Amino acid sequence: MKNEYNIIIIGGGPAGMAAAIGARQAGEEDILILERDSVPGGILNQCIHNGFGLHTFNEELTGPEYAERFANKVRELEIPFEFDTMVLDVTPLDNGKKAVTVISAARGAATLTAKAVILAMGCRERPRGALNIPGFRPQGVYTAGTAQKLVNLEGAKIGKEVVILGSGDIGLIMARRMTMEGAHVAAVAELMPYSSGLKRNIVQCLDDYGIPLLLSHTVVDIKGKERLEGVYIAKVDEKNTPIKGTEEFYPCDTLLLSCGLLPENELSLGAGVKIDPRTNGAFVSDDLETSIEGVFSCGNVLHVHDLVDYVSEESTRAGENAARYIREGKRGGVSVNVNAGNGVRYTVPSKINISALPEKTHIRFRVTGVYKNVSIVIRSGQTELLRRKSRILVPSEMLDIILKREKLSGVSEDIDVFIEEVQS
Repeated sequence: MKNEYNIIIIGGGPAGMAAAIGARQAGEEDILILERDSVPGGILNQCIHNGFGLHTFNEELTGPEYAERFANKVRELEIPFEFDTMVLDVTPLDNGKKAVTVISAARGAATLTAKAVILAMGCRERPRGALNIPGFRPQGVYTAGTAQKLVNLEGAKIGKEVVILGSGDIGLIMARRMTMEGAHVAAVAELMPYSSGLKRNIVQCLDDYGIPLLLSHTVVDIKGKERLEGVYIAKVDEKNTPIKGTEEFYPCDTLLLSCGLLPENELSLGAGVKIDPRTNGAFVSDDLETSIEGVFSCGNVLHVHDLVDYVSEESTRAGENAARYIREGKRGGVSVNVNAGNGVRYTVPSKINISALPEKTHIRFRVTGVYKNVSIVIRSGQTELLRRKSRILVPSEMLDIILKREKLSGVSEDIDVFIEEVQS
């Protein structure tokens, strides 16, 4: 094993594997993928439900099947993978390289160097401690992803009477999974007045099984000291404050928390990467390079995606751009900022290099609420680059707008992305 590489990719899930494939197909030979698990695939290995791959492969696959196709491609391209390897630190060096500190059984404690680093660490779930729910810490309270791993990979039976807090996609999918396992799901409570999961998951996982979705509700108390006995669920007002007198007790032995995902950016912060507080991911330019030269970010560590197909597409571009960086060095030229306007929570990227435009530029974003009969508008100064009508926009679905090179080639002012009501 050597210690110097052109590109080191941190994370061997769908993002890391797609980035490696993109870099190799762009001509880069000297690549290493570091993965803390013992197998490739990341979170996909426990996602045994179908619905993956419709965009990438034009067919419906389970999570492990989708991961296997990318893992097979990585092996075919002979890209080295080091498993059971924990990355402890990424440090930019004075010579432009990056020091990557790792620990593993094979290497022990070691420091590797790379000309470029691709961050592909994925995301983690928001735990109970971040939700400020009163009560003891009894057995039976899990994050939805932990429950998914226990049920799907370990074959555990974790409970018979279930309540789910949060309508994120993992929570919705686990509502169906627990029902299939013979448990009874009493309700899914959601703090917001809209679901935070995809519409198809609401239909397939809740409606098809008669599981109620309680919007503008939250868990206000947990009963039980050693073992969970039940939870109190109350309505909330427009400020998300529980309304007194609306509490209702739900007896249960299992509470699953599906209250959002957080990009796993501790390594990024340690390296000095600037983080966008709206996404908890890095600020990136259109080539997915972070605020540190030669450090790229992609997948759920950049911003939380709905579909793994989007993760793969984005990460492939990150790999291609990292390979180009190795060949050509840092891009020069003029960049303009991309600003989130009315109704838009964030944009990725946060700036676009107008002097080195690819054939197509992706602008991905989420809206701040539910909007009906509106137009998505992208404007630079007085020049309207795009206007697209939409019957409904929801925060749970990430939007992907593609602008062709000729649309952006004459831009000299900041680009604003916003929502505008359709004039009747």
